[in-house]
Amino acid sequence: MNSQSTSELFGKSVFNTSTMRKYLSRDQYSKIKRIIENNLEFDDELAKKFADAMKAWAIEQGARYYTHWFQPLNGATAEKHNSFMFPNSEDGVIYEFPHEALFIGESDASSFPSGGLRSTFEARGYTKWDYTSPAFIKEYKSSKILCIPTIFVSHNGESLDKKYPLLKSCKAINDETLRLINIFDNTNNIHKIFPTIGAEQEYFLITKEMYNKREDLRITGRTLFGSEPSKTQQLSDHYLGSIKEKVASFMDEVDLELLKLGILSATRHNEVAPCQYELAPYFGDVNLGTDQNQLIMETLKAVAEKHDLVCLLHEKPFKGINGSGKHNNWSLSTDTGENLLSMGKTPKDNARFLLIITAIISAIDEYSDLLRASTATATNDKRLSGFEAPPTIISAFIGEDLQGIFDTLIKEKSEEEKTIVLGETLLKSINKFSTDRNRTSPFAFVDNRFEFRMPGSSTSIAVCNTILNVAVADKISEFADILENSENIYEDVQNLIIDQMQKHSRILYHGNGYSKEWEQEAKSRGLKDIKSSPEALKAFIEPKAISLFSKYNIYTEKELKSRYLIKMEKYGYLTDIEACTMLSMAKIKILPACLKFSEKLIDDIAKLENLSIKADTERALLKEVRKNIDGIYKNIEMLNKKLESTRKIEDCEKRSISYRDEIIKYMDALRKNADNLELIIPKNIWPIPTYMDIFLED
Repeated sequence: MNSQSTSELFGKSVFNTSTMRKYLSRDQYSKIKRIIENNLEFDDELAKKFADAMKAWAIEQGARYYTHWFQPLNGATAEKHNSFMFPNSEDGVIYEFPHEALFIGESDASSFPSGGLRSTFEARGYTKWDYTSPAFIKEYKSSKILCIPTIFVSHNGESLDKKYPLLKSCKAINDETLRLINIFDNTNNIHKIFPTIGAEQEYFLITKEMYNKREDLRITGRTLFGSEPSKTQQLSDHYLGSIKEKVASFMDEVDLELLKLGILSATRHNEVAPCQYELAPYFGDVNLGTDQNQLIMETLKAVAEKHDLVCLLHEKPFKGINGSGKHNNWSLSTDTGENLLSMGKTPKDNARFLLIITAIISAIDEYSDLLRASTATATNDKRLSGFEAPPTIISAFIGEDLQGIFDTLIKEKSEEEKTIVLGETLLKSINKFSTDRNRTSPFAFVDNRFEFRMPGSSTSIAVCNTILNVAVADKISEFADILENSENIYEDVQNLIIDQMQKHSRILYHGNGYSKEWEQEAKSRGLKDIKSSPEALKAFIEPKAISLFSKYNIYTEKELKSRYLIKMEKYGYLTDIEACTMLSMAKIKILPACLKFSEKLIDDIAKLENLSIKADTERALLKEVRKNIDGIYKNIEMLNKKLESTRKIEDCEKRSISYRDEIIKYMDALRKNADNLELIIPKNIWPIPTYMDIFLED
């Protein structure tokens, strides 16, 4: 792909600003640009012009259908295709796209999870155009669809999606940060603050042949059985290694498809585990970046299919090696091009920078339980706290230089010496290498952004960014309230920073987050170690969360409770599906194969003894095989019984805890027996591909 073709492809399938200019008059374009930038309303005439322009472009691109593209609470994206074509009175076809269809759509919401937000007879759901995220063309093998990003709400306006709360959280952090910035300088030219993200996407690639032979991979996205091979990632020879030709070919096509959608890949490389890779796009607006991450996941899976590969987005598809995350690099930018998390060149800028960093650190500490809850899923539970995934204890890493600045401020104040006055002193600049990632830190400051490393690879990043936005907005609001009547802004800022850092320094940790020592130290600091989703998700319905989200109109109490119920139910559903898949594989494939080998051993022993040959080895082997076969049978029986009793538990929380404590326990025991047998049973008898089979295909 040469630079010219790259330039021509970039954004080809997006109704972006350059495309708008081609289909709208200069006056129409200027008005629409102003509306989008300032979140204003369209008048009817302009709305009609815009809808006509979008229709003309889409039809020229080859689209015959359009859809309101939204993100319901099941974690995926949704689309209902509506035709541009209508029959006319002369037995012909005309193309129409009423402007009302651009702005609002109606969809049956009955089969989407709502967590009690609506009754069956209130199953309508409404989509409303989010014009801050541009429409795009999605290409299928034989068709193209115009996709219009939208929010999704119930008949009474309650959120049924992940985008609407995210948009409201962006407004909250914009409003509160502008307040704070104007306290420092109300003559600045800043009119908008927006969070930016760069979401690194990790994933596994395996051959379609191996995938099709594994029932567990097809149904659950991960291997429920499989002993660890002798060589996996110990030698670190896969990480950043030379990319094999078939994978590079796949990556090239992914890049091409993403280019059309206006998504530019900044980096791509081999990850640590065999068959594991990473794609990282450039930074951008959080709302657009969240939409684009959904498209990245869809594109990875669709392109893999074309290459006889399967893309696994599960957080832990293989036991004993690295899982996959989605590192959420979060920052705050202004409409003048400033990154508020970059250290400035003047004392005034540095005071503002340190205060915003302080607000973020304070928010991480104060709302750590919500940040943990934002990443809580049954699949991510398998990944956290192991093999380079961050631990379940929330802490923040800020690097030596930045830590040194805060320590100096606190020390000077405590010793009652002449303090550093932020408005008068130019603090030393931060060496970005001192903020290099602590790979065990869930929340690390890296040069000009915070990298939240806990989100799982398969989930939407909308929720974690919604929580991050509103948590930081709340602390910035608190700071603005304190400072807005200040007579000596820099002295008051300095005192505020010192006070907050003394209160919240417990969240800062620069050591090994995997160590047992840290677990003990974190406990002594009062930090929580929330290891499982049923524990973590309770944060959504705590009074503190209800108060925070109600204050900024992000979620109502009812909406929060709905999210809690949906996530708890999904935890149970996923675990139940895994348990049923495991039982099916054990009963239909693994147990018969093991019994067949056991029978063969018995026959071999009989033949040897008939020849007066000792069969000690065979008998020892048979004893080991029979012990694990008996274990499989026993655990199948126990798992069946526990599933039956767990499903009868009516209380959602108690049912989820039973899945966590009982069902997973017997699943682990069943797997242990099967994995032991995999190391004994000959390859020609073992009924499913082993890890070595899958990894050798890499």
